[in-house]
Amino acid sequence: MVAKKRIALISTGGTIEKTYDELEGVLDNRASVLDVVLASLQLHGIAVVRVPLMNKDSLEMTPQDHELIAHTASTMAAAHDGVVIVHGTDRLATTGDRIHALLPSPRVPIVLTGAMRPYVMRNTDALQNLTEALLAVQILPPGIYVAMHNQVLRFPGVVKDKERGTFVAKHG
Repeated sequence: MVAKKRIALISTGGTIEKTYDELEGVLDNRASVLDVVLASLQLHGIAVVRVPLMNKDSLEMTPQDHELIAHTASTMAAAHDGVVIVHGTDRLATTGDRIHALLPSPRVPIVLTGAMRPYVMRNTDALQNLTEALLAVQILPPGIYVAMHNQVLRFPGVVKDKERGTFVAKHG
C-alpha cells in the first residue's frame, strides 16, 4: 500500500472563507468554511493536516502576519509533502514574496490560493481554486506558487491583476 502524501493546509482567511452575517448584513471572516469544503471533495491519496493560523481579510494583514505565515509555511514544509495556503487575494502576492525571501528553495511545493468570490456565494471560484491547489501541490516541483483560475504561477514575480480579477506574471 502506498503511503498517503501529507499536505499541510494553512488557513489565513480571505474572501474564500467569508460567511454572511445576517445581523450585520455583511460578508465577514468569522468562521472557517474549509472543513465543509474539504468534506465535499474526494481526496484519495492525501491526508490533509489543517493548520488554522488566522481568519483575516488580507487587507487587514500586518507585516507581522505575513512573517508569521511565511514562518509557518517553512515549518510545515519541513514536516509535510506539500503546503497549501488559503489566503485573501489582495495581499496574497505579498505573502508569496515573503515566503520566497525566507525560503527561496523549499524542499516541497508551497501553493497559495484564494478566491475572488466567497465559497458561500453561488458563483464562487473557491471550490475550483482549492481543488486546483490541492492537485498542484502534489505534482509541482519544489517552489512557491499561486494556483487559481486554471493556472499556476511561480514566485517571485506574481501580481494581482485587479481589472481581470486574477493573478498574472509581472513583466520586468
